[in-house]
Amino acid sequence: MVNMLTSIRTEGDKIEIVNQLLLPHTTEYLEISTIEEAHEAIKSMKIRGAPAIASLAALTFAANLSKALASPDRPSFLSSPEDLEKHVTPILHYLYTARPTAVNLGAATRRIARTLQSSKDAGKDAVTIARDLVTVSRLVSEEDYARNKKMSENGGLWLAAFHNLQASERLNVLTVCNTGSLATSGYGTALGLITFLHETQRLGRAYFTQTAPYHQGSRLTALELQTLRISSTMICDTMVGSLFQHHTVHAVAVGADRIAQNGDTANKIGTYNAAVLAARHNIPFIVVAPISTVDLDIKDGSQIPIEHRAPTEACVIRGALYPPRFGSDGRRELAQVMFTPPGLESDTENVYNPSFDVTPAELITAIVTEKGVAVRREGEKVFDLSGVV
Repeated sequence: MVNMLTSIRTEGDKIEIVNQLLLPHTTEYLEISTIEEAHEAIKSMKIRGAPAIASLAALTFAANLSKALASPDRPSFLSSPEDLEKHVTPILHYLYTARPTAVNLGAATRRIARTLQSSKDAGKDAVTIARDLVTVSRLVSEEDYARNKKMSENGGLWLAAFHNLQASERLNVLTVCNTGSLATSGYGTALGLITFLHETQRLGRAYFTQTAPYHQGSRLTALELQTLRISSTMICDTMVGSLFQHHTVHAVAVGADRIAQNGDTANKIGTYNAAVLAARHNIPFIVVAPISTVDLDIKDGSQIPIEHRAPTEACVIRGALYPPRFGSDGRRELAQVMFTPPGLESDTENVYNPSFDVTPAELITAIVTEKGVAVRREGEKVFDLSGVV
């Protein structure tokens, strides 16, 4: 079996992430030792993908508490439950501010906060509560892989049944952005569905968009599909309609950063475009995401906060020099270049650069979680997600 890529690796309290800004040409692991380093890595997109950033935040929180517990001179915040609460509450809030659109991050910090409260209510001392917080924080990451495997299977089997797939037939699937092992704690969500189809000999070809301006598709999804030896084709974001006109595509599968109560889904910019075109060509559009991505506290997509990135990020591109040039260490030389006129990047009025868009529920055929598959009732424009959360 081919080894999957990984976004986070741990050894005890030591945490390292692969710097995704340098992929696919350079593999560099960065050690994350502090809460501030975790926040910066998430904010700068050295690590990205809603499940992965939740895992990093929770693991870093756990590691910092674990080190405090192991210290011969225990810090004063472990002297009482009240002092512990005063210490950890602003940390959890700070971590959440790194990327507020991704609901998994908020779900992780709220889960930790609930554990704090329940342990306090049970009358536990500060040290015991801290140990409880370490345990639940590590579970955020540990549970992710199994969830991803299950939802990928759920989605793959549903899609095969939707098309009444016969033994000799294969499915072609388009995806947007990167939703594989690099975006999660392993296996992936929408890319996990594609991987499941590949592993069960049901996949014909995977198509993926470049996903400008960060090019998560052309840099990261391409690398993952190559690593997994899955037949694939890259397209520019503007080629989705042409692809649907001239090639057989059986489904579009995407991940999600937040799903509202009615099924409206926030995901990487360009997802909405693909959904509109899929509807025009009667191609099923599938959202694959863990339960933690469903936010039942918001009624619809209009309430989802949309992160806007700096104008510079839409005006520059990074990669390896071409034709290739190599440094003294034998590595390909990398560069970051600006491809827009001077000054365009200097003002947010000049560049519209939202990181996410919202796909209305009526354009979505199915929402898949680890608990099952939800589809809209006939004639309905919204989802009832009660059966899959």
